[in-house]
Amino acid sequence: MTVLLYIFGVVIFVVGLAISIGLHEFGHMIPAKKFGVRVPQWFIGFGPTLWSKQVGESEYGVKAFPLGGYVKILGMLPPSPGEDDDKIRKSNTGMFAQLISDARSAEYELVQPGDEDRLFYQIPWWKKVIVMAGGPTVNILIAFFLFGGIFAFHGVVEANTTVHSVSDCVIAVPIDATVSPKCTATDPVSPAKKAGLLPGDTITAFNGTTITSYDQLQSLIRANKANAASLTILRDGKQQVLHTTTAVNSLPTLGTQDVKLIHAGFLGITPAEHLVTHGPLYTVDQMGTYTWDTVTALGHMPVKLYGVARTVLGLQTRDPSSPMSVVGASRVAGEVVSDRAVSVGDRIAFFVSLLAGVNLFVGMFNFVPLLPLDGGHIAGALYDGLRRGLAKLFRRPDPGHFDVAKLLPVAYVMAGALLLMTVLLVYADIVAPVAS
Repeated sequence: MTVLLYIFGVVIFVVGLAISIGLHEFGHMIPAKKFGVRVPQWFIGFGPTLWSKQVGESEYGVKAFPLGGYVKILGMLPPSPGEDDDKIRKSNTGMFAQLISDARSAEYELVQPGDEDRLFYQIPWWKKVIVMAGGPTVNILIAFFLFGGIFAFHGVVEANTTVHSVSDCVIAVPIDATVSPKCTATDPVSPAKKAGLLPGDTITAFNGTTITSYDQLQSLIRANKANAASLTILRDGKQQVLHTTTAVNSLPTLGTQDVKLIHAGFLGITPAEHLVTHGPLYTVDQMGTYTWDTVTALGHMPVKLYGVARTVLGLQTRDPSSPMSVVGASRVAGEVVSDRAVSVGDRIAFFVSLLAGVNLFVGMFNFVPLLPLDGGHIAGALYDGLRRGLAKLFRRPDPGHFDVAKLLPVAYVMAGALLLMTVLLVYADIVAPVAS
């Protein structure tokens, strides 16, 4: 049964990714059609076609390798300067020049009579931005609604002011510790134990300040340093006041990416946790945090990939925070779904959050302003609009459409880098998977 659940988790995750890919491509296709550009093909996957159907002027289908998808938008590259729209230069010299010439030719293979005024490069720059931003924006919206569903229906684990456990002693815990150190005979007794706090006590006030959340309590304790503290608690429905003196301890900083040890007040309790549901505003706030974390992760990607390469060569162990391929993410999905030690609700929430996280990463990654990513086309459209706008402002001749084909050498280098990255991550996820 566990094996079947594992397979089910993998299959559902792959299907979820395929749906996300299809919606991403619709994010390009729908605005392109609205702006009058012909879109003859919409496909999920690459390689041999498994199934397709012609609907109107567009062919919809699925290909053998579900490693992405594409829409064919006519006229992404303008004709060679000085040539008519339907005349493509047939020969050239130099490797990149020939590649550019071949790419231009491929752009016009599906052009039919009547399509001459339905080409992408002819539409205004702001429409190009909308078309190219549509795909990754859809991924970000998918992430928003998936995360929002988790927050609204499942909830988020949050600490409350009820005591779950009491520390026996005052002992600093290193930032990178995976197991808390044990008390020794020389370690001082924790202030919470001295006060007589017990698991199940609910702290309602600290030094006379009414407590409404654990974060508030934690801040008050840390700010108290090594001073006297009175704790108003509820125990078995009755209110009591306990007295102690908080200790100064080396504790990790809170709420920052750059975590380090600081000297702060210490009481010695672990709070109880419960699920709390939240609305759209919470989702917006969390999406802002997740988006910034994703941007930061993209900035660290080269270093992370170097670490993965060292792992593949047997020079180090796999970093738990290292990037994964679709293979690795699918494996995690299967393991989560088949883990019977976790409640069904938590398994569903984790599975959905994994799919949401992948969508957010794909969306933000596609905004990187380099071809062949969507961000590269957006950057080209913005540059086109800027230079033509400046020409009009200063009453200079219209410079014409920006030739995105000039950036194709960058696209080929990026495509090669993306291929290498994919191969590396897939291989690493097979031989040295991230521990779940």
